Amino acid sequence: MPEEIISVIAGPSSPGLAEKITKRLGAQLVQAELHVFSDGESKIKIGRATAKNCIIVQSTYPPTDTHLMQALMIAKKCADDGAGDICAVIPYLAYARQDRAFLEGEVVSVALVAKLLEAAGVRHVVTVDIHSHLAMSHFADMQNVSSIPLLAERANAMKLQRPIAVSPDAGGADRAKEFAEYLKTDMVALKKSRDRNTGEVTIDGKLEVNIAGRDAILIDDMISSGRSIIKAAEVLRKNGAGRIYAMCAHALLIGDASKKIKAASVQDIIATNSIPSEYAKVDLSPAIAAALKSRYSS
Repeated sequence: MPEEIISVIAGPSSPGLAEKITKRLGAQLVQAELHVFSDGESKIKIGRATAKNCIIVQSTYPPTDTHLMQALMIAKKCADDGAGDICAVIPYLAYARQDRAFLEGEVVSVALVAKLLEAAGVRHVVTVDIHSHLAMSHFADMQNVSSIPLLAERANAMKLQRPIAVSPDAGGADRAKEFAEYLKTDMVALKKSRDRNTGEVTIDGKLEVNIAGRDAILIDDMISSGRSIIKAAEVLRKNGAGRIYAMCAHALLIGDASKKIKAASVQDIIATNSIPSEYAKVDLSPAIAAALKSRYSS
């Protein structure tokens, strides 16, 4: 792809991923320089993008509001510089879980995020494994990239014993089914319930399939506190599972979540590089670059 078509702006939260995407596109890489003042305010400086199209790569993991604000600042600068098209690649999209008012008086925060990005000049958003299709509906132009093929490729290289894909809840059943199809195996969705006020998670311990001696892969879109993964691992152990792994697109792992998950006899946590960490073992750049090529080559 000719350099004059695209400039990729590496946001402060995702410089490594931005560089990988840039190489796959053959584009111009522009680094964003960040200064954080003592009061927490961000100051962004970027070199002038020479291409007519700007792609901003900035994941909005914690500190969520800071990373979101930085993305808006970069988009505004690109717009001020006269970019013809501004695309925001936000692999982990903050507030996607707040896609509706669950309780009276709640704000639908993802709708506000969509309006802020549009106001800053963003015309197209690329994200990865967004939490719900309802969240997508708040954006005028959004492309959702699946990490499942890449995660499954990693799982296929792990020499698992009669693997079974496991969704921690019924809501993730389609994701686990797709993952299982890549592995040419079967899947099971656990029956989870969560108290919306306390956050307490419970999972039915009875399974519909025999998993004794089988390696289980808990597959989810994100792991935050780890409570669901820990409860699921307990159920799998009680049902005789072999090794247990946790795989996800977005490993938020708030606080000591990873330590608690490992203590629950989970062998390893394997995530994409939507969020940089020691568990970011699967590179998203092939899938994201492919999605971008389909947009800018037409």
